[in-house]
Amino acid sequence: MPPNSQSSSLIEKVLRPEQRIDEAEINKLCDAIRQTSFEIHKFPRSGHLEKVYENALTHRLRKLGIQVVQQHPLNVCDEDGTLLGHFCADLFVANILVVEIKACLALTDDHVVQLLGYLRASRIEHGLLINFGGPKLQIKKYILNNHA
Repeated sequence: MPPNSQSSSLIEKVLRPEQRIDEAEINKLCDAIRQTSFEIHKFPRSGHLEKVYENALTHRLRKLGIQVVQQHPLNVCDEDGTLLGHFCADLFVANILVVEIKACLALTDDHVVQLLGYLRASRIEHGLLINFGGPKLQIKKYILNNHA
């Protein structure tokens, strides 16, 4: 399915990482991921491993022309900027969004803490937590900025 003109504009900006994307465009990107996740949940449904959903979401987002990197290593830094190590984001979308995928009955506080820890340590502001494992798809968006 070819992207529409609004998607094309977003995709052009996503593919130019040196240009800062504003909140409205980040929201459009999150909406595209949310809609794609719903479509995935309707077809394979629940009962698969996380990797199946990670592959499905990557495949469909790339078909839309959205840049996606699976298991992308991101730096974990101390508050003074010292590199402490790395973690691998399930998906790193458009160089601005961490997507953590789960395939469990329901999201827990531990899943939220994990994503917020990733955002804080990597200094990435936006994250999505998506659970494909329950009877209903769960998607939560988190924003962690300098004021948090």
